[in-house]
Amino acid sequence: MLLDWISYLREGRRAGAKLAKANPRMVEGFQALSAGQNGNGALDARTRELIALAVAVTTRCDTCIAVHADRARQAGVTEAELADAMGTAVALNAGAAYSYAMRTMEAFEQLGAKDGAGTPAS
Repeated sequence: MLLDWISYLREGRRAGAKLAKANPRMVEGFQALSAGQNGNGALDARTRELIALAVAVTTRCDTCIAVHADRARQAGVTEAELADAMGTAVALNAGAAYSYAMRTMEAFEQLGAKDGAGTPAS
C-alpha cells in the first residue's frame, strides 16, 4: 500500500478545520471558489470528479486525490473510467514535459545567440 488514503483523508479534514479556524476568510474564499466551479451546470458530477482527479495527478496533490477519489466513488465513477482519466493525465504530463523541453531548447539557443559564441556573455 502506497498510502492509507482513508486516514489521509480524515487527517486532511482535521488539518483543514485547523486552517479554517486560523484563517476563516481565506478558507471561505476557497470554499466559494470550489462551490462556483460548475456555475453553468454543463458537467455532471462524474465528469467533474474525473477532471479533478486528472488535474490532481498532474499537479501532484495528494489531498486533492483523496478528496476527489472519495467524491468520484460517491458520483458513481467506475474503475475503467478512472483508468481512462489517469491515462489522459499521464499523457498530458508527458506532453507538458515535451513542451517544456522544446522551450528549454529554444531558450538555450536564444541565450547562446546573444553573444554569438554559444555561451552567455559575462
